Amino acid sequence: STFDVVVVGAGIVGLAAARELLQRHPSLSFAVLEKEKELAHHQSGHNSGVIHSGIYYTPGSLKAKLCVQGAALCYKYCDQKGIPYKQCGKLIVAVERDEIPRLKALYERGLQNNVPGLKLIGAKEIQAKEPFCRGLMALDSPYTGIVNYKQVAQSYAEDFQEAGGTILTDFEVTNMEMAKESSPGSEDGLKYPVIVRNKK
Repeated sequence: STFDVVVVGAGIVGLAAARELLQRHPSLSFAVLEKEKELAHHQSGHNSGVIHSGIYYTPGSLKAKLCVQGAALCYKYCDQKGIPYKQCGKLIVAVERDEIPRLKALYERGLQNNVPGLKLIGAKEIQAKEPFCRGLMALDSPYTGIVNYKQVAQSYAEDFQEAGGTILTDFEVTNMEMAKESSPGSEDGLKYPVIVRNKK
């Protein structure tokens, strides 16, 4: 088979990249190659499932911007596709006095990163939110959530295929090489100069 663009790896990153590229360039032919028999078989299907709100990253950094924007886009995508998630929030708790300045610094960092809904809460509010948690102060991040990223990856795959993309599973890429230059009379010429090989 021949394609204009091939993405190797059908984890969430490969599928998201292929989906986005196909949306931007619908006239090109795309394929995703996956060595396993199923999609999102490795890290994408075995991670914590947390939708991070963007508290920890350096303000103004690309990571901070991507995390905050990515969380908003993740919730929006899940809503559009009917993928269940839980916006359960998260408490970052200071249990010792010397942890309070670090907690306040995290709070400031989160505000600078435009993380929605952040607030500092005291011991009583901590217990009201989490009865088995004890602390002097906590950073409450209500925008943090959890989702099954394997479901998200599967949905990306469906979007990709519905838009005309091809997914080949059980295709372990073993080599990529430049094709030998075609003869001058060849119809293909160097239209497809890269050969992607699997074990077979």
